[in-house]
Amino acid sequence: MDERTRTFTWDDPLAGLSAARSLSGLDYLRAMGRGELPAPPIAATLGFTIAEIDEGRVVFTVTPAEYHYNPIGVVHGGLAATLCDSAMGCAVHSTLPAGTAYTTIELKVNYIHALTKETGQVSCEGKTIAVGGRIATAEARLTDAAGTLYAHATTTCLIMRPQRRGGE
Repeated sequence: MDERTRTFTWDDPLAGLSAARSLSGLDYLRAMGRGELPAPPIAATLGFTIAEIDEGRVVFTVTPAEYHYNPIGVVHGGLAATLCDSAMGCAVHSTLPAGTAYTTIELKVNYIHALTKETGQVSCEGKTIAVGGRIATAEARLTDAAGTLYAHATTTCLIMRPQRRGGE
């Protein structure tokens, strides 16, 4: 066997938790994009980065590599699913006020073309569809530099707003 290794590092994922409570979702994500707050460890594990951040829209990029491969010689679908989930969730997060959290409650991914290490850098754009009081929906598209669609997805997220106290 021709063994390969990969080493990566990450920051404490809880280091930015207090900032997450005091910053709007958009400000929190922008601070993360500028490197002022730590990126989540999953980004280091899979090698993706945040490329664009606007209210209701977030783009992640990654260059598929051999370490993303599954046993049949193409990139594991989990990479596309994780990129879509991250882009859509962060798009939702970018619309939320300080102290408000969210979590994915449903994810649907459609795979169109297989990714390989020859694909080159891909971008995953997540956009909100609707953000309500308790539920948000979003969509994502994973494309290469030429615009070829590799996957598209939708999500439903639960919005967890802070509890009001004392009859407020």
